[in-house]
Amino acid sequence: MTPSRPPHHAVVIGASMAGLLAAAVLAEHVATVTIIDADTLPEGPAPRRGLPQARHVHILWSGGARAVEEILPGIVGEWQAAGALRRSLPTDLVTKAAQGWIPRCTEKQFNISCSRDLLDSVVRARVTALPGVSTLQRGRVRGLQGTASQVTGVRVDTPDEEGRVVAADLVVDASGRGSRARAWLQELGVSGVREARVDSGLVYATRIFEAPAGAHAMGFPIVNVQSDPRVPVPGRTATIVPIENGLWQATLSGTRGGQPTGDPDAFVPFAKSVRDPIVGELLDGRKPLTDVAVTQGTANRRVYFEKAVLPDGFFAVGDSVATFNPLYGQGMTVAAQGMLAVRSLLRARGLAGPGFSREAQRALAPQVGTAWELATSQDILYPGATGMTPRAGSGLLNGYVSRLMTGATTREKLTAALFEVLTMSRTPAHWLRPSVVWDVVRASERGALTGPPLSAAERAVAGLDQGRDPVGRAR
Repeated sequence: MTPSRPPHHAVVIGASMAGLLAAAVLAEHVATVTIIDADTLPEGPAPRRGLPQARHVHILWSGGARAVEEILPGIVGEWQAAGALRRSLPTDLVTKAAQGWIPRCTEKQFNISCSRDLLDSVVRARVTALPGVSTLQRGRVRGLQGTASQVTGVRVDTPDEEGRVVAADLVVDASGRGSRARAWLQELGVSGVREARVDSGLVYATRIFEAPAGAHAMGFPIVNVQSDPRVPVPGRTATIVPIENGLWQATLSGTRGGQPTGDPDAFVPFAKSVRDPIVGELLDGRKPLTDVAVTQGTANRRVYFEKAVLPDGFFAVGDSVATFNPLYGQGMTVAAQGMLAVRSLLRARGLAGPGFSREAQRALAPQVGTAWELATSQDILYPGATGMTPRAGSGLLNGYVSRLMTGATTREKLTAALFEVLTMSRTPAHWLRPSVVWDVVRASERGALTGPPLSAAERAVAGLDQGRDPVGRAR
């Protein structure tokens, strides 16, 4: 029997965050990795056509940052050196959750705050400098090469050649929300790849503003007002995230019937119209530096590749597998944790031999499934939402989570438990630990903040009036 030959070439479709991390992981196990992308990739943090959602707020949760750091040691420091901010949670966060204001207690978790362009550019520079990694830019993948049992490459249109065949031992689809992987697999004779969708009709709009003088130096917090899915009205949110270069990135969102528009004159009034006007008050009078960027088509979508009989030599990652309501900030973290799981699989069994692709796709599924349940269980509650109906018993579970979040507004142990899961540092099973359940049983609203917990110094630098005291209790 001839021993199987170790794969020597992998193709990654898409230079997204998921694609870059896939290339980094695969570079440990194959001689060469080619990243194919339809864009001309910028040298630094600049916008590109293939990533229009980069215009909006992107926060990398600590669960994702740790995963990326494991794949690319030192990357968090490189982000910070490029201008990204490491923010303590909830210390550097002023947020009104569905159940009320979260106290700004000592660090429980953290996030990385900067523009998506900066996040990607640092990772892109690091990955494309790895030995054996190259890019094929301005290349549009038109299909997979091979059979229903074995993918052997891709067909690519480039500026110089149509239908060019790029042979590969492994093809990874990281082409994102617009992935055509299901159609490509059908062309090879692979059927039965099921898809699910939950659509709240969310639209979100973003604008960059000049921050107040001194705000960046003092570490002005992230400010966020969330919607309450328990109330049968459109969910509307408003968020300010301080990013690199002393700027404020502000994103508004609304579900079906309450969406923001691209009208620049309506941006601040919309921010003032949500459950607390603090974001609108902070933006009032600030100088806008960009037009309003609006994105629609934000449905939660999941493709169950792991339940299909995939050919050897192919699997999908990132938004090609699942997209989530962007307000939950799950996408990059799910991609990073998924590729960390694939790396563990590779180190345990290698790429050679049949069945790796199916094992890799199954290794990604737990991270995808956790985020899917968290996002869709909330989005399906909004008026006019379409998609799967809640599972039996979900009402009881939602009631428990609601009580936990109520407790997080007054009990530091439950604040910690909340951020453990929201940052994807632990799975929701953490909320069912006996110590957490005991605190949930004793949860109450007594002593909860009644207004945004901005300090007097923060209110002063932002030019706000002193109608509410620094700890957020009404005068």
